[in-house]
Amino acid sequence: MHLLTVGLNHTTAPVALREKVAFPADQIGQAVMAARAWFGGGSGPSMSDEAAILSTCNRTELYAAGNFQHGGADAIDTSIDSTAHFLAHYHQLPYADLRPHLYTLPQDNAVRHAFRVASGLDSMVLGEAQILGQMKDAVRHAEAAGGLGTYLHQLFQRTFAVAKEVRSTTEIGAHSVSMAAAAVRMSERIFDSIAGQHVLFIGAGEMIELCATHFAAQNPKSLTVANRTLERAELLAHRFDGKAIRLADLPTQLGNFDIIVSCTASSLPIIGLGMVERAVKARRHKPMFMLDLAVPRDIETEIGRLDDIFLYTVDDLGSIVQTGMEHRQAAVAQAEAIIETRVQSFMHWVDNRTVVPVIQDLQESSEAMRRLELERARKMLAKGEDIEVVLEAFSKGLTAKFMHGPQQALHNAQGDERARLAALLPQLFRTKR
Repeated sequence: MHLLTVGLNHTTAPVALREKVAFPADQIGQAVMAARAWFGGGSGPSMSDEAAILSTCNRTELYAAGNFQHGGADAIDTSIDSTAHFLAHYHQLPYADLRPHLYTLPQDNAVRHAFRVASGLDSMVLGEAQILGQMKDAVRHAEAAGGLGTYLHQLFQRTFAVAKEVRSTTEIGAHSVSMAAAAVRMSERIFDSIAGQHVLFIGAGEMIELCATHFAAQNPKSLTVANRTLERAELLAHRFDGKAIRLADLPTQLGNFDIIVSCTASSLPIIGLGMVERAVKARRHKPMFMLDLAVPRDIETEIGRLDDIFLYTVDDLGSIVQTGMEHRQAAVAQAEAIIETRVQSFMHWVDNRTVVPVIQDLQESSEAMRRLELERARKMLAKGEDIEVVLEAFSKGLTAKFMHGPQQALHNAQGDERARLAALLPQLFRTKR
């Protein structure tokens, strides 16, 4: 059984590509089933093997476990290529455009990567905790779609345990600058003080909630939440003494805001060029700061070319969130050491799993031999044979059957193979005295 991770993230692909490969949350289960069907009909793992998909604003990754045709390195390479083709096919992208941005991680590298991702070591914000919840959501989707089997189930359970150990025994999250805090810092490059600005949040998810918390602490002049479902917007806005509006109200309301932070799960842009052009005109060219944290993006990219509009994406926050990195290097080293130990432990478990079918076959064949000799002994007893004679015949028959296979293998082997068997067989049949 082989493990494999194929994906792209904020270090290998720009947001313009990541948004094309992102899986909406309500499509993850369908995508997992599509991946398994794809592999079943192609050159990758069979339909009975395992798959899970993690898709966030910073990464899209497919985790798989399969036999890969038992073909060694060549078969693994073929399966990696098949996985890349699946992502391109599913999202209707040219394979040549996608492949250079993908990382492919087989076996222990796949395990190490999962542990690092869950622990926040592979995030734009080092040590951030949000990714762990996103990974747990991905596992729930995969399990509901039938994508988890023995190997991925065990991998993710150990992944969550490693993340918990890293966060509880190191200071990996200390001194970190969150995406929400970075959003405040970036807006302060445009406006000297947030206290005098009108702030609009589009969406009502976890990221918007975090951003609203940080901006509210700066006491803006007003805080408004826009959401497709007005009730959710009202619940979030109420926490910060703000107002709520529907997304449908944005065309007429957008010009009232100085700072706009958007993060929804929409597959299409919510704010278009025409809407912003009208807002700029209504504002008489007063500057507007816009931060698009969504992948796929909520705000059309052409808007960034407008005068008086300062549009940023999640990738633009990278330099800010790295602040304090030097204070976390010791924690990173400690976390990496923990992860390396746990990777070796998991791979040892995987290696042990490979001999389970062999052990099962040995047990079944041994049981068949035992039953055959036992039945023969019972027939002898039924005929009135002496019990000592029966026991002697039973023990000799059972021994002969157990020894027949190894003796035949040794007799038929030649050269180096015979020498290896000759050295191995005494170890297999050695008993304690």
